[in-house]
Amino acid sequence: MAAKKKSKLSIGKRIQRFWRETVGELKKVTWPTPPEAWKMTRLVLIVMIIMALILGVLDFAFSRLITFLVAI
Repeated sequence: MAAKKKSKLSIGKRIQRFWRETVGELKKVTWPTPPEAWKMTRLVLIVMIIMALILGVLDFAFSRLITFLVAI
């Protein structure tokens, strides 16, 4: 079995093909409406704040624990 040799494309042709394929894929995307986007943004911000609080509390607790253990 002989493998087909691919001809090398010039950098300009590769960029054109990349751009054409990218635009084609972006046309297939179902974009959210502005209200949906804002709803998802608020959800992300709320989750981010909750995670920051949880991690902050855990960091504080573990730093106190380590300080206590080192002081013994």
